[in-house]
Amino acid sequence: MIAARFFVSGTVQGVFFRAKTREQARKLRLAGHALNLPDGRVEVLAVGEPRAVDAMEAWLAEGPRRATVESVEREEARIDEAGDGFEIG
Repeated sequence: MIAARFFVSGTVQGVFFRAKTREQARKLRLAGHALNLPDGRVEVLAVGEPRAVDAMEAWLAEGPRRATVESVEREEARIDEAGDGFEIG
């Protein structure tokens, strides 16, 4: 298992980005969260199998239909930062 934190920039707030990210995370069996940040970005913590975390990164680069993703930054995170499920906040 690995953990990664992503910072997604663009039109990613107010377009159901977090809810769609949670759906994708559940499909990939990832734990973590998706949070709106005050600067307009969305932070996504993904914890799971390496292939699944990489698949989430690829999905985030596209985003849901109504979003316009400009960039995705990735940094390593600690596995213990996530609970059992995937939450949005």
